[in-house]
Amino acid sequence: MALRFDHIVFGPIHSRRLGSSLGVNLLPKNGKVCTFDCIYCECGWNADGRGDTRIPPLAEVLAALESGIRECHGSGVPVDTITFSGNGEPTLHPDFPAIIDRTLELRAEYFPKAVVSVLTNATQIGRPGIREALAKVDNPILKLDAATDAFARLVDQPQDPNYSVRRIEREMAWFKGDFILQTMFLRGVRNGKRFSSADRRHADAWVRMALRLRPREVMMYTLDRVPPLDTLEKVSVEEMQTIARPLLEAGINVKING
Repeated sequence: MALRFDHIVFGPIHSRRLGSSLGVNLLPKNGKVCTFDCIYCECGWNADGRGDTRIPPLAEVLAALESGIRECHGSGVPVDTITFSGNGEPTLHPDFPAIIDRTLELRAEYFPKAVVSVLTNATQIGRPGIREALAKVDNPILKLDAATDAFARLVDQPQDPNYSVRRIEREMAWFKGDFILQTMFLRGVRNGKRFSSADRRHADAWVRMALRLRPREVMMYTLDRVPPLDTLEKVSVEEMQTIARPLLEAGINVKING
């Protein structure tokens, strides 16, 4: 069953990557809105989330944010990270920049040591208001699973027919390395054909891309929950370590989660 975030603010939950994380869902509470339809998405397929398309308005989001953060502070509940993720792509919210600004104000008031993270598939970073908002947060975590359009169509299923890995790479360069690159590694069968993120040709192309971008951190991870496509399998930590070796040799910080 797909994981759904049925509140605007949820948690804190323990994240294997982000610690005690207070989550923020800017999308429908019982639906899904995304520019990708990833075969591994913990929220399931886009088609299964179209029953609820209501995006909460700005005032509702800000009220929930303030209430959730104040409640954690008043109860002595630690918050290491305020994390924007939820039921799809958070940067699709029409008031995303204003929400980030208010979040930073609340963080400074209640949890000044906490960091603000945004998990995004990077499809919207070419929009000026979005990229400036992402540049303000501590951890803009930008997804790029593939080094080629063909592999992106296989794994991420971008909903924009004009999606281009090279365009996303150029737009990521705007951050001048001050971002976290997040990549899912997996293998499986789709449409009767086997594929793997760890295949030499794909992995080498991905490494070359990461070396060109030189992010301050690379986050490599694999399946952690049951995916909507049941033919998928994990890539091992050892395989990811082998793939990451050229990045480590180049002085790039790499975190691997198996």
